[in-house]
Amino acid sequence: MTARKRPGVSPVKDPEKAKQEQKKISDHIRWGVLITWLLFALLTGRYAWLQLVQGDALAERVRRESGEAEVVQSPRGSILDRNGKKLAVSLILKSLFIDPNNVEDPDDVAEKLAPLIGLTPEDILKDIAQGGGFVWVKHFLSTDEVRAVRHLIREEEYNCLGFQEEPRRVYPNDELAANVLGFVGADDVGLDGIEQAFDEMIKGGKMENFIQMDNASSQPILGSIFAKRRYDGDQCKTIELTIDSAIQFRVEEAIEEAMAETNPLAVTALVMQPKTGEILAMASRPSYNPNHFSDYPMEDWKNRSVSFIYEPGSTFKSIVAAAALQEKIVSPGEVFHDPGYVDVSDRRIQNWNGESFGTVTFADVVKQSLNTGFALVGLNLGAERLTHYARLFGFGEATGIELPAEESGLLFDPDDMRESDIATMSIGQSIAVTPLQLITAMSAIANEGMLMKPHIVKAIRNSDGSIYEETKPEPVRQTIDRETDKVLVDLLEQVVATGGGGKAKVKGYRVAGKTGTAEKARTDGAGYMEGRYIASFCGFAPVEDPQVAVLVIIDDPSGMFYGGQIAAPVASRIFTDLFRYLQIEPSSDPLDGQIPVAPTASTSTEGKTIVPSVLGLDATEATLTLQAAGLRIHPDGRGTAVSQAIEPNTVVSRGTEVVVHFSP
Repeated sequence: MTARKRPGVSPVKDPEKAKQEQKKISDHIRWGVLITWLLFALLTGRYAWLQLVQGDALAERVRRESGEAEVVQSPRGSILDRNGKKLAVSLILKSLFIDPNNVEDPDDVAEKLAPLIGLTPEDILKDIAQGGGFVWVKHFLSTDEVRAVRHLIREEEYNCLGFQEEPRRVYPNDELAANVLGFVGADDVGLDGIEQAFDEMIKGGKMENFIQMDNASSQPILGSIFAKRRYDGDQCKTIELTIDSAIQFRVEEAIEEAMAETNPLAVTALVMQPKTGEILAMASRPSYNPNHFSDYPMEDWKNRSVSFIYEPGSTFKSIVAAAALQEKIVSPGEVFHDPGYVDVSDRRIQNWNGESFGTVTFADVVKQSLNTGFALVGLNLGAERLTHYARLFGFGEATGIELPAEESGLLFDPDDMRESDIATMSIGQSIAVTPLQLITAMSAIANEGMLMKPHIVKAIRNSDGSIYEETKPEPVRQTIDRETDKVLVDLLEQVVATGGGGKAKVKGYRVAGKTGTAEKARTDGAGYMEGRYIASFCGFAPVEDPQVAVLVIIDDPSGMFYGGQIAAPVASRIFTDLFRYLQIEPSSDPLDGQIPVAPTASTSTEGKTIVPSVLGLDATEATLTLQAAGLRIHPDGRGTAVSQAIEPNTVVSRGTEVVVHFSP
């Protein structure tokens, strides 16, 4: 009888066989996990290879295939005058370069390219012969040239030619204010003037834009069109100057006429606002056109207003007079005896005409610019005080104006000064100043004695037009008291009204100032050049409310050389134009406000005096004459004076004893 299986009951498996099956399943799982990890590692490695090793190259390949990169050049910041008129601007133009490494047929490229850009095939072949991957072919192509070269590139399928944007600096007024503005060289680098001083602020920049292209139509994809917008750069600031183009033009016209009339080596002129220190005009001749600066000698690039030092001559006497009045060494009505010349140590100092003016007041000494009187006043001030006031008025140190290459000038060390040095400094010689220092000092006199820091930058603006920096008037120090300054202004007004500066007059207006005629020092410092002079005039107007100070310097004129004869008339022309342009009303009374000067006896008991001549006088007359000069007499003999131990016209200390020999 056959046994039956019970329903739902499995037969018992072999344990060994079950174990083998279990192991087989585990092996499959392990292999699956291993393969999965291997695939993951492989994918990770591939991803890392593509991203980290080949990422940049692949990204660049995608960029090349999907669009093109374009280097965009920002324009250099503009330079404007105080009224917003453009003095220097930048244009962004395309320049052509060649990649010699990719030139397949040099002769073919040269023959076809040269006539399109105004060069010869030989010029192109020289560029190709330089080798490498980049050589400039021509800078600043015209629109027609760019169009023609692009057509050539498409027609011939050249991949060796390309364009790059470059800024080109343009000076729309040519020579106007050239020595102030300076110029720009290669790579957008400022090389002189404002261009150099503010190069880092106004310099243009470069930015790379990527333009995605539609390969079918070769047109930019809509979203990338905006990438072609103008790039204004990170700096590109605009410089607003204090210069007024209209005033600058009038001043340059005036000095052009002076160049023609006097045939000098150079002419320099400055106009300053005395109350603020703003430079309204700064001009030099000869000058240059900054659009073509390389066509001119380097000497013409020089801004003589800040980098030319010279002996100022009699214009410096304004400072000596200020010091003497402030120290009460002298008063306007004090009487002097002018012998025509004086001997100080080893130096003879004589008047501009070599003649004696006799008995004069200090006001006359200023009006007629008498060297004898100023030498005596300077000696009474002494080296320490004379140098102190020169420095108070800003001489001997740079003004700090926003221009490069400013000179500091030269002053004596008071400890090293001899009496002859004091005397020559008192007439504006043996020292050196810049034109800017001189007009700044004269402006202080016009501004009630307050010295202002000169400046030529009014404001600096960001590329969006907002103010980055604005220059405010900056008082430096009070040089002399206001009461003293008023007396000095009256004396300087008389110089123009009735003295040696008469040719600076403007009918109906009160003008104050001082002329100067200085011998020209040798470049090696060994004395002076024979018959070579620097003529000048420095003044301000209108006296009742000074609005402008004017300085004119004529360096080494031919023929007439006196400042009152050739520089003062130029200043008069400038003043006349300025009064009209600035709409300055005439003075109600050209002499209103002047202090009448009455002669007064000298009250000084100390200091220096001039030894008078007593030859031919008897003992009584000789004694009175020497006593009037503040000297004592030691008579030797009787009768008439036949000689004196100290020569006439020698400067000595008051109280000095003079031995006089008398003979029957």
